[in-house]
Amino acid sequence: MGVLANRLERMGKHWRKWARKRSITCYRLYDRDIPDYPFIIDWYETRAVVSALERPKDDSEETRERWIREGLEEIRTGLALEADQVVLKERRRQTGGQQHEKQEDSRDETVVHEGGHRFLVNLTDYLDTGLFLDHRITRELVGEMAEGGRFLNLFAYTGSFTVYAAAGGAVATDTLDISNTYLDWAHRNFQLNGLDPVRHRLERADCLRWLPDAARQRREYDLIVCDPPTFSTSKKMTGVFDVGEAHPELINGCLRLLAPGGSLFFSSNSRSFRMKEDELSPCTLEEISHVTVPEDFRNKKIHHCWRITHPQT
Repeated sequence: MGVLANRLERMGKHWRKWARKRSITCYRLYDRDIPDYPFIIDWYETRAVVSALERPKDDSEETRERWIREGLEEIRTGLALEADQVVLKERRRQTGGQQHEKQEDSRDETVVHEGGHRFLVNLTDYLDTGLFLDHRITRELVGEMAEGGRFLNLFAYTGSFTVYAAAGGAVATDTLDISNTYLDWAHRNFQLNGLDPVRHRLERADCLRWLPDAARQRREYDLIVCDPPTFSTSKKMTGVFDVGEAHPELINGCLRLLAPGGSLFFSSNSRSFRMKEDELSPCTLEEISHVTVPEDFRNKKIHHCWRITHPQT
């Protein structure tokens, strides 16, 4: 048994035990723990999704293919998996929006469980599966804070935050994304969890353009989640989206809709993200990343997350 297989055998036991105590079935199992094997391994119920990252010393495609092939064999050995229980994704430097573009069309979909809720994931067709595991705790916070309030989910992807908000007792929710694919995915997640489509609305929209219209309509929300992409060149959006430049406009737009005493959760996965506090409307800004990054994510910079409220809150 090789060094990677040995580590996975030991760590697999540890994280399975950890997950059982918390009733978690999807979690991060391995994250580049051994430098020569730069894999990220996420566990989904009974299968491992293996992301192969780039190695600087790979001087040819043949070299890369060889270490990936050898690594997959060790992964199967260390975790005692059959070949069909391992899904390989190759992650290389991405241009804007590529993480959401379709890679295959196998529709390898399955239902997973988290926090008493059900979510549809696709383990093969996209680089991302449909459920961001690093925001597990943020979703829990949303569920705990949603009771009796109105909830807004911007850049909603597959709607998992809304599922938690609805289950937590939100009286009404609005879930926005510019992609029909992800709105349809969110709709199926809503159906899986029995959400009433009258009270829990889905809307296709460019969030940056939608926010001023919502302010003119005097819409108001008690809880807002804004989790935008780092960068996007989507033809459906106006111009190029860069969260480093756009976040003050986004946050200020959300603050105009936020009810007194309400909270906005703003997050970014950009490693280089720097909050432009001097460009924000008056607000109370609290970074809570130390709370929201789960224990199974050894990379504590996987995301940045803030709770933002009006200054009088």
